[in-house]
Amino acid sequence: MLGGDIEQQTATEDRYRALLDVSSAAAKQPTVEALLHSLRSLLSRVSAFHGAGLYLLSDDAKTLRLVAIDRPADGPRIPPEVEVGRAGVIARVLDEQRPAHLPDLAQEMLKFPQLAPYASGMGTRSGYLFPVSTFRKQYGLVAFGRMDSGEFSPEELELMNSVATHIAVALESALATDRAEHYQRELAKERDCLRLLLEINNAVVSHLDVDEVFRSASALIRDYFGSELTAIWLIDRQSDQIQRVLLDFPSGKVFLDEPVSKQMTEEDHERLRRRQCDLLSAAELEKLPSPIAEELKAESIKLMAIAPLVTASGPLGVVTMGSRRPDAFGQQQLELFSQIAMQISLAIDNALAYGRLNASNVHLEEQRLYLESEIRSEYSFEDIVGKSAALRKVLDQVSIVAPTGSTVLLHGETGTGKELIARALHNLSPRRDRTFVRLNCAAIPSGLVESELFGHEKGAFTGALMQKRGRFEVADHGTLFLDEIGDISMDLQPKLLRALQEQEFERLGSTKTIHVDVRLIAATHRDLAAMIEERQFREDLFYRLNVFPIEIPPLRERREDIPLLIHYFVSRLARRMQKRIKSIPKQSMELLVKADWPGNVRELENFIERCVILTQGDELHVPRTELKRSSSRTSAASGASTFEEAERQVIIDALKSAAGKIAGTSGAAERLGLKRTTLQNKMRRLNISRADYMQ
Repeated sequence: MLGGDIEQQTATEDRYRALLDVSSAAAKQPTVEALLHSLRSLLSRVSAFHGAGLYLLSDDAKTLRLVAIDRPADGPRIPPEVEVGRAGVIARVLDEQRPAHLPDLAQEMLKFPQLAPYASGMGTRSGYLFPVSTFRKQYGLVAFGRMDSGEFSPEELELMNSVATHIAVALESALATDRAEHYQRELAKERDCLRLLLEINNAVVSHLDVDEVFRSASALIRDYFGSELTAIWLIDRQSDQIQRVLLDFPSGKVFLDEPVSKQMTEEDHERLRRRQCDLLSAAELEKLPSPIAEELKAESIKLMAIAPLVTASGPLGVVTMGSRRPDAFGQQQLELFSQIAMQISLAIDNALAYGRLNASNVHLEEQRLYLESEIRSEYSFEDIVGKSAALRKVLDQVSIVAPTGSTVLLHGETGTGKELIARALHNLSPRRDRTFVRLNCAAIPSGLVESELFGHEKGAFTGALMQKRGRFEVADHGTLFLDEIGDISMDLQPKLLRALQEQEFERLGSTKTIHVDVRLIAATHRDLAAMIEERQFREDLFYRLNVFPIEIPPLRERREDIPLLIHYFVSRLARRMQKRIKSIPKQSMELLVKADWPGNVRELENFIERCVILTQGDELHVPRTELKRSSSRTSAASGASTFEEAERQVIIDALKSAAGKIAGTSGAAERLGLKRTTLQNKMRRLNISRADYMQ
């Protein structure tokens, strides 16, 4: 008896020791599967234990999945993840939460289609199913195998039941650890996402330039996603094309620097409207239009993420991210990329709005500077003064053509007031509230006239340090007055003709076509018809300018206006010089009216200014000797049979007095109050040769 008690006590101690070892193993083993593998060595000395398998309930508790197995060397190769239905003895163990003995494991396995193929490898083994549960939850069951067909003793059952409980606790702890680690990973991922969004937000809100916005964002995107390239494509609403405007590809070797574009399709528009994000595989990338597909293939880009750039005002384009790894991005990365695209959309929208506002401010500033320069410049006079029939005829023509918007060609001698008539045309037109822009083509070197008319880009030529708008752009929806149009070079005339006909042009150094709505008024003192015959002026340009010609009469043909002009100039100049001039001597007025005034109103104004300067009292002082010399020249010329002969004689006399010198100080042009080019043009028209004045 004593020997039996000792053996029983020893067996009991062995079971407790084994249970303690199981408990210790449950605490030390990193996984439940490792715990199962350790059970065989821990329990084999106290029971006929021979392998184990852990089955976990699905979320709906209708099936069980094999998640861990301790397979003996001679046992069947049941693969992990196999699933069985909740039926038969399995359902009874789970429902009653009591263990069940399986006398023949092979026969039980045949009852489950998923396990039936492996039944033949079981031999004559028996086994037990124990529920794996805690007071919180049922997790499934654990299957213990025996090396024979026998049953566990009550003591062994109690031990194995305790082992199942330890497995349940270990499983609950492992699942809790997995959940905690999963939550920690998710929190870390969410933290990293939020940090990325914050960094991108800080980067984009600190810049108002589209390039700087993109460079800041693309560097952060590359670091976070491990992508190779990032690009921004914007929609050109006029051409309905989407164009790559910015590219960040540090490791790229083939990508072209020039912009690449693609015609938008209805499907593309629909994707942007739905704010659809896409992942394109290598096969899908090959279907893209050339040269986009060729570039991507040459750089071995295998995956492309595309996110739309959309704001409340509508779609702007897309931002793309590419990688040489075909599995670089998943759905989660695409969702984060979509959020980044929203931030970039707002930043680009703000940058574009800032660019438009800045361009508008620059345009307004240019107009302000131009108008200020116009105000500071000296006009021949501030209003049209006169009531002669010749002047009324001109004003009648102005009132007729002004509202039409047609091109007007003003012809008249220098100093007749062509610019003033041009301003009257503008002020009486529907464009009166927009800008009146003038350009004297003879006052600018011929090489710079094109830049003045059409503008230039930064770096277009030496000295082009910044972008400049031309007069055509400044005059958009307004009026452009080109004075001395006859002095435009033959090289520039075709470009001017195109700008007038098509209302479009390109800045120097740019390929972008600019569309404008400009009314042109041109003026010249030269005989354009004669210039056409001499191949100095294009005939087609002349016809484009000569839509409505207006001939402005010289001052000698409207002498009744001279007294009005004299009183007007005296009043204005005396007020400016703070002099009180009350009267003009009758004889002086008669001499002023009879004078020839070859320089017309401009010459008259300058002469009256000299008179006001010389006046000391309240009566205008007129240097009559100068007027008499002018009158004598006029009288000598009046002996000629025609006006042309008189004009020819006056020019010859001036050339003789200047010893044949045409331009410069004391030259004939200065004596006559004419420009050099005007005098030379008149000499050609009147057939005046060197022999006529150098005898």
